[in-house]
Amino acid sequence: MKARIKWVENVAFLGETESGHAVLMDGSPEAGGRNLGPRPMETVLIGTGACSAFDVIHILKKGREPVTDCVVEIQAERAPTDPKVFTCIHFHFVVTGNNLNTAKVERAIKLSAEVYCSASAMMAKTADVTHDFEIKQATNAS
Repeated sequence: MKARIKWVENVAFLGETESGHAVLMDGSPEAGGRNLGPRPMETVLIGTGACSAFDVIHILKKGREPVTDCVVEIQAERAPTDPKVFTCIHFHFVVTGNNLNTAKVERAIKLSAEVYCSASAMMAKTADVTHDFEIKQATNAS
C-alpha cells in the first residue's frame, strides 16, 4: 500500500491514496490552519471506525443477517503531552436491520476488534479500546 501527502499551504495537506482518492486535512485556526478539512488525527480516528464498521457489515452479511444500516459513534481521549496518542477509544455501534440476532451482532463486533480490524489493533497498542452496541429494528417504508 502506498500513499502520498502533499503540503498545500500553512498546515493544510492533501493525502492521496494508491487507489486514486484524496482527502484534504487541515489544522485549526489556532494552529495556523483555515479549518478546510479534518485534522490528521481525526482522520486516523474515523479511518479506524470505518475499518471496524467494514468488518462488522461484512461479517453480518456473510452470516445472512438482514442488516440495513451501521453507524459507529466514537468517543476518544488523547494524552495531554506529546506525542498525543489516543489513550482511550470507545466505539458505540448502532446496527439496524430486520430482526437482527443479538448474539451475531455481538460476535461480529468482537471478531472485528479481536481478529480482523488492523486499525483497531494498532490503536490498542496505546489506547484502552472498548465497544458496545445497540440494535434498532428497521422501519419499512410504506
